[in-house]
Amino acid sequence: QVQLVESGGGLVQAGGSLRLSCAFSGRTFSDYAMGWFRQAPGKEREYVAAVTWSGVNQRYADSVKGRFTISRDNARNTVYLQMSPVEPEDTAVYYCNAISLATMALHPDFSSWGQGTQVTVSS
Repeated sequence: QVQLVESGGGLVQAGGSLRLSCAFSGRTFSDYAMGWFRQAPGKEREYVAAVTWSGVNQRYADSVKGRFTISRDNARNTVYLQMSPVEPEDTAVYYCNAISLATMALHPDFSSWGQGTQVTVSS
């Protein structure tokens, strides 16, 4: 059974930084591209960033391009999201999961999500 444990969220002022982490277990981490998603109040969950299985290539939603950096450590089964500078519009619950690079959506082999980590950006 796959387990995803996100951490690192919190309250931060606009212009500040946060680093999110996600610990993955239950399957072979390096078999999958990984992504970060977020869900703001009253909105659907959306794609934020993705990284290939090797960590060499990354992709970003236009809203975070140039501000966020996704990375992974396959030895630690962990994916990271460096957020800087943050904006009030980044306020959301952030989730990680395996991702399909064809659709930028949840990988079809996966169906469950972790608890997420809350990011709140004050203006």
